[in-house]
Amino acid sequence: MSVPLTIALAQVNPTVGDIPGNAAKLLAARARAAAEGADLVIASELVVTGYPPEDLVLRPSFVERATAAIDELARATADGGPGLVVGSLHQADGKLHNAAFVLDGGRIAGVRLKHELPNYGVFDEKRVFAPGPLLGPVPFRGRRLGVMVCEDMWFPDVAECLAESGAENLVVINGSPFDIVNVDARLNHAVARVTETGLPLIYVNQVGGQDELVFDGGSFVLDAACRLTAQAATWDEDLLSFRLGADGAPAPARVMRNEEGVAATYRALMRGLADYVGKNRFPGVLVGLSGGVDSALTAAVAVDALGPEKVHGVRLPSRFTSQASIDDAEDCARLLGCELSTVAIEPAHAAFLAMLAPAFAGRAADTTEENIQARCRGIVLMALSNKLGHMVVSTGNKSEMSVGYATLYGDMCGGYALLKDVYKTTVYALCRWRNQALPGGAKGPRGRVIPESVIDKAPTAELRPNQTDQDSLPPYAALDDILEHLVEREQSLADVAARGHDPALVARVRSMLLVAEYKRRQAPPGVKITAKAFGRDRRYPITNGYRG
Repeated sequence: MSVPLTIALAQVNPTVGDIPGNAAKLLAARARAAAEGADLVIASELVVTGYPPEDLVLRPSFVERATAAIDELARATADGGPGLVVGSLHQADGKLHNAAFVLDGGRIAGVRLKHELPNYGVFDEKRVFAPGPLLGPVPFRGRRLGVMVCEDMWFPDVAECLAESGAENLVVINGSPFDIVNVDARLNHAVARVTETGLPLIYVNQVGGQDELVFDGGSFVLDAACRLTAQAATWDEDLLSFRLGADGAPAPARVMRNEEGVAATYRALMRGLADYVGKNRFPGVLVGLSGGVDSALTAAVAVDALGPEKVHGVRLPSRFTSQASIDDAEDCARLLGCELSTVAIEPAHAAFLAMLAPAFAGRAADTTEENIQARCRGIVLMALSNKLGHMVVSTGNKSEMSVGYATLYGDMCGGYALLKDVYKTTVYALCRWRNQALPGGAKGPRGRVIPESVIDKAPTAELRPNQTDQDSLPPYAALDDILEHLVEREQSLADVAARGHDPALVARVRSMLLVAEYKRRQAPPGVKITAKAFGRDRRYPITNGYRG
């Protein structure tokens, strides 16, 4: 039998590089936990520096500041209050490590270095960190804590070593980003480690947005029978306390319900945009409201994430814009309660056509003239951004970005591409869901916020008369299925065609996917929600002679 402990899971939203601000968050959480009678506060991976710090860790001054912050946090525990388990940088013997620190009694009571360094997908930790050795538990106030760092839980060796060395509980600090399959994977690995060791497991995850990545929180506790005994909120900061008995068993505590499916995807988009805007100190955002479904969803997420007062819609009609689209854009702004301006691009479009007429003489009109319209819109939005200080949120989705159905320096311009990792079919699902539900933490209105006419009409760029997306693309249901298996699953043309698709269509889509790489390389960042997002996950060469 060991000493009972009250433990608080401090699920905080750090900012990468803001070491003083992150330390202040930890001390504030510790003060709250002390008021609740906690003996130990556990926070997330690299919470002191923010995660992921990327190449900031290569700067000696950054490492020095992080080291100083750990010393300051250690000194704060000299008051007899709760100890701390926090993630930060540790430098030893000329090597830099991703580490967990146990702080208590005014000192560093233990350090455990991350052993399993992820080097796939969005992770490249082997580039900047050295792996640590397999070590035993850390003593803390009469208990033996088996401390691990994130990826250490995904393999059996670290937990096995801790169990064999006498650990009484597994404690995992994490910076595990959200995607639509990762939540189940985390829990499955946690259950496997508990099953193998017979030890209860405490899992603390980061929450918040960092560039393309979003962290959903959802910190949890499993007992030795793999039962979920406590779970923190998803998408928001939280402090969750529970009692660890003398027998090592965690007493049941608050269990928050996790959002799933489209609800979780919507919250991910909200969190990613809110933190990108807030942490980069933009006063608000600009959204080009075309009357189409992508811009309507982008505006809805922006209003829910930031509030209607920080979202400025802009209509940019041309000679080809229908009255229905103009009306739909106005209805979107009205339902959301955000400001709407109108800047007609026809004068600029006509001027460019006149300027280029001598150079274009004798050549038929084609996508060149269409792209001029999109680029006129981009110029207007960026001018408004420069003048007002608001960030432009581009509205293109993953289906379009995959096959190059977007105009470079036109509708691709902006500071953040909210729907960059959202397929068109998911766009429709999110619109329908939002009209029926109010997301947690939403600052927008309850009820319908996207007109049904926007959802029901055939998607179109309206860059020529009677244009629809399906003039150039297959139906989105087929396109998205093909893309998911080419992009996320890296399947062969034959395997994708075997799903019931025309082999010629699959080959055409694959060709469009590869040719559009140069556009995606120049696109703004956007929220990662799938297992393989363009940019951090999927890194293909632009100059590429391989077709498979």
